Amino acid sequence: MTQLAEAKKGIVTEEMEQAAQLEGITAEELRGKIALGEVVLPCNINHKGIKPIAVGKGLSTKVNANIGTSDAYPELDKELEKLHVAIKAGAHSIMDLSTGGDIDKVRKSIIETSPVMVGTVPLYQVLVETQKNGKGIVEMTADDIFSGIEKHCKDGADFITVHCGVTLEVIEELKERGRVMDIVSRGGSFITAWMLHHKKQNPLFEQYDRLLEIARKYDVTLSLGDGLRPGCLADATDSPQIKELIVLGGLVKRAREADVQVMVEGPGHVPFDQIEANMKLEKTLCHNAPFYVLGPLVTDIAPGYDHITSAIGGTLAASSGADFLCYVTPAEHLGLPTVEDVKEGVIATRIAAHAADLVKGVKGAWEWDLEMAKARKQLDWQKQIELSIDPEKASKIRKEKNEENEECCTMCGKFCAYKMVSEYLGETF
Repeated sequence: MTQLAEAKKGIVTEEMEQAAQLEGITAEELRGKIALGEVVLPCNINHKGIKPIAVGKGLSTKVNANIGTSDAYPELDKELEKLHVAIKAGAHSIMDLSTGGDIDKVRKSIIETSPVMVGTVPLYQVLVETQKNGKGIVEMTADDIFSGIEKHCKDGADFITVHCGVTLEVIEELKERGRVMDIVSRGGSFITAWMLHHKKQNPLFEQYDRLLEIARKYDVTLSLGDGLRPGCLADATDSPQIKELIVLGGLVKRAREADVQVMVEGPGHVPFDQIEANMKLEKTLCHNAPFYVLGPLVTDIAPGYDHITSAIGGTLAASSGADFLCYVTPAEHLGLPTVEDVKEGVIATRIAAHAADLVKGVKGAWEWDLEMAKARKQLDWQKQIELSIDPEKASKIRKEKNEENEECCTMCGKFCAYKMVSEYLGETF
């Protein structure tokens, strides 16, 4: 039985108890949110040792880190190192997007190793295996797709991205409307190529009940992928994107009716002044389903710094309703991220998530900042480092820029505002 089915029956599961404790709310409150479909608790029955984490309305903003092999870098050890770094940096979720090497081994190892929820995109592996068998991408069959999905679910994936909303009607809208960058989603492009070649409807849409049956069997959360997400500012919030979102809204209702947990994925590249509207559209059209966004990136011109452009957009997105932020690393648009890129991506996205949580009034957010302010006033450097979002980096900079045991920092020295004003106000450190 799924977490959603249990919640609807009024049953509080052990996973709900654990997730509620992390949020500082009652398990009954969390159960109610899950029953409404406004919160998901991705916990595959085959993912042993998982730390349950809930995503959705009224909860702290969660952060996902993408890892995974490619043809150029197929080594499992490097991806496991990235997994450990991402979790140490505070990621709440890992997505395995592997397309190279022994994909089955990589996925199973990541799921076995990860204490947090793991997401996958089964279609990627289906395509890789189709090509390995000497066939073209469009020669994959519907049975190939669903077989791949079941394999990932059986192995313990807690959520899977499935591009169910890319229909023939949506593609027709894209062709009529036109775009600068057409389709940038890998999954969306593969499904589109298949449909146009065969002149048939998307199997994930046409056989959606088959997908729901698999997901319900393993309690896998569906992450309805945005195959038409904008890949540049010029394509943001256009009719193909919105038409797909409307389709996804209908699929959200069908998933909930089948007791399958579901969330919706969102853009992408979006101008800053359109972000809030995008969040409200998703919540309205998709019945308050948890919203999982990539960024959004607020400019197209910053390769090498897209973790920053993403964090800018992510803060507004999350404060306007997004529940789950997928990190973007400095390597975005350039290549596979390194271990250091992964850490920087997670930290930048966690900063965005926390800034949004301050606006949302999430429990503990304001208290964290207040404790930091008090430590700064007291010139308590050790406490400041402990409270920082990246203690390792804060400690390193402190040691590099200052003499050991130096009371003030080298920025102000004897002209330290904290120290001077406190002395005249009669306060002591």
